Amino acid sequence: KLNAANSSLRSKYRTAVKNVEKAVVAGDKTKAAELFGKMQAVVDAIADKGIFHKNKAARDKSRLSAKVKALALAAA
Repeated sequence: KLNAANSSLRSKYRTAVKNVEKAVVAGDKTKAAELFGKMQAVVDAIADKGIFHKNKAARDKSRLSAKVKALALAAA
């Protein structure tokens, strides 16, 4: 049961990250910013549960934040 729960949470984490990356690649700055906010909450919650290490979560958030900011600056 725990393995299934953890697998589901890992999948949720990866999906949240992928959705932001897809929005960045598509060049949709408003959608990327919105999804980034949701992704942060998912990533933090899953890191707190120990599914992924806190440093990995911080690294993923940092990299995606940079991509979203670069997209906003490129559009401006």
